Amino acid sequence: MKSTVAMFEEDPILLCLAIALLLAAILVKTYSSRPNIQKDASASTPPTTPISASKRNPGQWIPIDFKAPDPPPYPDWDVKLTKPLPYRPFKYGPTYFVTMGLRKGNFDDWIELDNEYLKFHAIKKERIETRGDKLCKTAPEALDAAIELLETLCDYLPKRYPSMFIRTSVGINNVVTDEEFNIVKRPLAEEPMKTIGRLIQDDIAIMTEGSDGQSYLKSGSIILPGFWKLEEKFNMNLSEIHTSGNVPQFREKLEKGMVNFFKRVMPDDMVIRHNYFMQVDDGLAWSHSIGPEDSPHVGWFTAEKDKVVENHWFRSERQTLRRLPRSGGVVFTIRTYFHPVTEVAKEPYVPGRLASAIRSWGDDVAKYKGSEKYKSILLEFLDEENRKQIDSGLITEDGSSPLKYPY
Repeated sequence: MKSTVAMFEEDPILLCLAIALLLAAILVKTYSSRPNIQKDASASTPPTTPISASKRNPGQWIPIDFKAPDPPPYPDWDVKLTKPLPYRPFKYGPTYFVTMGLRKGNFDDWIELDNEYLKFHAIKKERIETRGDKLCKTAPEALDAAIELLETLCDYLPKRYPSMFIRTSVGINNVVTDEEFNIVKRPLAEEPMKTIGRLIQDDIAIMTEGSDGQSYLKSGSIILPGFWKLEEKFNMNLSEIHTSGNVPQFREKLEKGMVNFFKRVMPDDMVIRHNYFMQVDDGLAWSHSIGPEDSPHVGWFTAEKDKVVENHWFRSERQTLRRLPRSGGVVFTIRTYFHPVTEVAKEPYVPGRLASAIRSWGDDVAKYKGSEKYKSILLEFLDEENRKQIDSGLITEDGSSPLKYPY
């Protein structure tokens, strides 16, 4: 029998194989005996679990690997036929409670479009062209968040509304308005928040956290605001935005919870809230009855009092909040629904419920919502419409409604 040495001398390949097996055995033994050696994946790939607000430094955000589930197509959506959802976010009195009013949302329903899209789009397009730099802007430190938001919308919209939007290799096309958007080319063709304004009916703001732990308005597409201006709120923190607008009971009931929420909200969460206002003109983009949009001093104090009810409009807002996983920016969407009060009051249960809600406002809320300018005319009309519904048997005497909030 040949010796092992002789075998290796005759067959060098066999020698190389033996050496390789020996080295492999040594490596396995060496690393299996070191119990705390782990691969540091954080250096090359984002973590899948975010750092909670209590464990990260103020202003710190480490990108995480999260993507919301792909939304299904909106059922039977049609740009000409799909009506706006009838949000009526007001409740019977006798007491009006000031709260954040947050409810858990579904990522599928993030952006709502309907048959008023083309109307909104036309108004937004004109305002972007004539005063876009005042309505859409982004601070340098929030540019990544604005681009991430644009990328997120370009992923979401073609899946949710495939009859309108098509995903392309460089961005997104709107086949209804015949617009093409390249979001890959640098520099971008336009400020990213202007493009976002062209894509959807919502207005959008992005809050970013500073080194002091406060959330600041650093990017926005606020084209249809009604009562406020982005240029006046830009770079303000969350508290300054609300106190400068004299939001009722903000310090006492809202500030702490709101500030903490913006710190805690994570990319896998989305919340929704609703509010409503009355308006005594038909200005979807700007309520011209409170004064010129470019005036430094506007407010309900300039509005004409007791205008006929045909001038009264119901303005409802659906707002969503979610955090972007890469940049950490908190996205705040504001979708406005805008209808004449004379139309809204024809709906079952609405006039009595709305009248009761208005009567429940405290003095501070009433002042904030400008009720002194329209309350007497509006309540007289709503009471009359409510009585008609009772007399016709459409609703019961007590006006109890089977509809759940916010409808």
